[in-house]
Amino acid sequence: MKVLMVEDDAQIVDSVAWAFRMRWPDVEFLSTDSGTQAVSQARDLKPDLVILDLGLPDISGFEVLKGIRQFANYPIIILTARKDEFDIVKALEAGADDYLVKPFRQMELLSRIKALLRRSATPAPDSTLAAGELRLSPSTGILHYHNREIPLTRTEEIIMSKLIQHPGAVVTYAALAEALWNDFYPDCVAALRVYIRQLRQKIEADVDNPKIILNKHGVGYMLATPQE
Repeated sequence: MKVLMVEDDAQIVDSVAWAFRMRWPDVEFLSTDSGTQAVSQARDLKPDLVILDLGLPDISGFEVLKGIRQFANYPIIILTARKDEFDIVKALEAGADDYLVKPFRQMELLSRIKALLRRSATPAPDSTLAAGELRLSPSTGILHYHNREIPLTRTEEIIMSKLIQHPGAVVTYAALAEALWNDFYPDCVAALRVYIRQLRQKIEADVDNPKIILNKHGVGYMLATPQE
C-alpha cells in the first residue's frame, strides 16, 4: 500500500508513519508539507490513500483536495484541527471521503482508514433498493427520485442503503457507524450528522425541515417513505 500524507507538523507525520508501519509493515509512506507538491505527487505516484491537513503553509488544503479530485478518485481523509461544521461540509462537498479532527487517537485513524479502503475496494451490489419513490442503484451510486438521477458518494450510498432497507424504522447511530467504520466512535454522531445533511441537500425540498430523512434524537435516523 502506498500512502501520501500532506501535513506540515513533523511530529504528527512521524506519529502516523509509525502507526502505519506497526499496522501495515509493507506500507510505502510518503509525506510533504507543500500543498502544491502534494497535487503533483498525487498525480505522479498514484497513492492508494491521501491523508490531508487543511492548514498548509503554501495553499489551502481545500485547493489540494479539489486539485486531486480533478484527476483521481482514490480515498482522501481529512486530518485537521478545524472542527467547525462549515469546514467539514466544505471538505466533503469538495470530494473528501472522511474527516477526522485533531487531536486524534492513532487506533481510530487506522480503523477509519481500514474501513475507507474496504469501502473503496468492495464492489457495491447490483440489485436495486427501493422504498416509495426512492430507488437506489448501489452498483452505480445513483439515487432515483421523482425522475431525477442523484449521484451519491460511496459513504452516502452506504447510509442510504441502510435507511432504504428499513423504511419507517429507526436505524441507530451505532448501526450506521458499524456499516461505515466497523466501530462506534465518540465523535461519529457528529460525522453522521454532516453526511445526513449532505444527503438532505440532495433530496429534501427544505433541508432545515426534512420530510424524507428524519432524526430520532439520541437514537438515529429514519426514512419516511416519500409520496408523490
